[in-house]
Amino acid sequence: MILSKKSPLSGKIASMELPVTMSQWLTWCSPDRPLVHECFPGLSATQREFLLTGYTDEDWNAMFPDEEDVS
Repeated sequence: MILSKKSPLSGKIASMELPVTMSQWLTWCSPDRPLVHECFPGLSATQREFLLTGYTDEDWNAMFPDEEDVS
């Protein structure tokens, strides 16, 4: 499933293909949904973060650059 979300940092729309089933998605969309890692155990931390917040790896790198990248 391809999911598009707006980055809270940049305001840009990003898309990510997530390996989720329709059953998982419907469970996630329910009012009493489980925690994201319980609903989607096969997703990486990056994929779960994108699903929850819309933040991408690029956003995280911009917010928290490596110490060697900071001059």
